[in-house]
Formats: sequence, C-alpha cells, structure tokens
Amino acid sequence: MTVLRLAVTFVICVLGVLVFDALSLPLPFLLGPLFGCLTAALLGARLSSYPPLTNTMRTILGVAVGASFTPAVVSQLPSMALSLMLAPVFLLAAGVAGYPFLRRICGFDRATAFYAAMPGGLQDMLLFGEEAGGDPRALSLLHATRVLLIVTIIPALLVLVWDIDLTAAPGAPASSFTLTELAIMAAAGLIGWYLAQRVGLFGASILGPLILTAGLTLAGVIEQRPPAEAIQAAQFFIGMVVGVKYSGITMAEVRRFLVAGLGHGLVLTVIAAIFAEAVVLLGLAPQLDAILAFSPGGQAEMAVMAIVAGADVTYVIMHHVTRIVIVITCAPLIFRWLR
Repeated sequence: MTVLRLAVTFVICVLGVLVFDALSLPLPFLLGPLFGCLTAALLGARLSSYPPLTNTMRTILGVAVGASFTPAVVSQLPSMALSLMLAPVFLLAAGVAGYPFLRRICGFDRATAFYAAMPGGLQDMLLFGEEAGGDPRALSLLHATRVLLIVTIIPALLVLVWDIDLTAAPGAPASSFTLTELAIMAAAGLIGWYLAQRVGLFGASILGPLILTAGLTLAGVIEQRPPAEAIQAAQFFIGMVVGVKYSGITMAEVRRFLVAGLGHGLVLTVIAAIFAEAVVLLGLAPQLDAILAFSPGGQAEMAVMAIVAGADVTYVIMHHVTRIVIVITCAPLIFRWLR
C-alpha cells in the first residue's frame, strides 16, 4: 500500500509539473507538485513521501547555497550584522501578533497556538508542540499552510514586480560539468549531511552540506552551483513534501486548519513586508533580497526562491538560518515562562 501511494503521489507531482509548464506558470518544479498534491488531497487521495529520498534531495540545496560562499561574499558578511539583528525583533513581532490570533480568534489550545505562531523549523515545532500537549495534526497543517501561502505570494511578486522569469532553468545544464565536479558535489552533500547528523545539527540535510560546500568553495575546490537538473529535482521533492502534509484532510480540517493557517500566513506576510521595507529604507539590502530574507517560508523553499530569482543567496539564507536558530533555542524557554 505504501509503495502504491508513493507511485500515485509521484504521478500526481509529475502531472503538476506538466500542467504548470504548459501554462507557463512560475516555478513549475516546486509549485506543480505542491498544488498537484494539495488538489489530490482535497479530492480525497491518499498520498505519501519517502523521507530518505526527500532528505537526500534537500542536500542539493545545501550544496547550491554553500557554493555561493565565495571569498568576495564572505568579506561582506560583517555588513549583514545590523540586518541580522532585526531577525529577533521580527520573531517577537510575529509571536505577539500570531499567538493571540491563533489562540483567541481561531480557538486553538495554548501549546498549539504558540508553536504554530513560531515561524521556525517545521519538524522542531511539531516535536516541541506535541511534547507541550499541542495537536500535532493541527501544527502540521498550520505550518504547511503558512509555507503554501508564502510560496504562492512570493513568486507572484517576483514575476509581477521584478519581471523575473521563474520558468527558466536555475543554472547550467549537467552536460557542462565534468564527472569529477559532479562527484565532488555529491560527496559534499552526502558527507556534510552525515557529519551534521552525527553532531545533532538541526536541519542537517541542508546545513551540513552547506557548511562543507562553503569550505570547499573558499578553498577553490568547488567553483559553481550544482546543475540545473539537480536543483529542479530538489524543487520537485520539496514541493511534494509540503503537498503531502494535506493527505487525508477532511472538510472539517479545511474549515478550521486551512482557513486559520491562511489567516495567520497573511498576518506574517504583513509583518514581513514591514520589516523588509525597513531594511530597504535603512539601506541595508536591495528590496528583492530583503523580501526573500524576511519572508516566513521554509528554509528550503526560500533557498529555491533566492537561487531561481538570482538574489543574494548568502544574505537570504543567513537570515533564515538565524531565524530558525532563534526559534528552536528560545521557543521552548519562552513557552515555559508564559505557562
């Protein structure tokens, strides 16, 4: 049954890519599988993903981001300090606005409302929330809906405001790489992931390859990002993972969780827009980079956006890593204090 569900899910994701590509819609390899799975789930289809494979695909993004850490970029890291200092302020604003919305207006219990209001790592928030007595199903759907909303709004902005072509290949084709280059990138992804897991690093499948690849890039061993086909494959499975979370959703859950998640996502979007505008007015970053850096989407999804849009990938990812570190380390402490 699991194999059959995987096969069905894969076919639905491929159909999603084909539909988005035929309609020239943005990010077909990311949004096609996501909306394909969402539509199928709402129609009652049972879907599933294969975590070992999806996590392996996430290592590609880690390598792609790590390859952006050139000596010229690293020399600019100190200039990001002031912008990064806004990350905890953004999280405070998100919590102050999000928790009352989910608790008072949407009627969720304290633990569910608090950990759903934290725009941090999905798996960590599910774990912390469940341990605190929250509803894991509600947390999963609320966070998935937040990511769904962000990855829908941001591509629309990129196309309408900046006229960026999000249907183009996100890099050079695999045929332009040597086998040695591809082997080094693959090794950096898998070894970085393994080492990060061994030391218990959060987001190991992305951050481990990112750190190792950054070191290899600074050493001159890696000189470019993975081929376009690899990045598209990563997008495909990331879209699948988000879409699969809606599997088995009922109409009652749609009315409560999906609507609440969309409302909360809009609240976060407004807050993110305010902070992005503040960064631009302070002259800390261009508008495109600022919007991608403060958009409360998933780390993997925002990495895809930054790569495809041609933004400053290092700037964007540094802000998302900082946000996730703060949420994971501080959220349980703040919840205990509040309780």
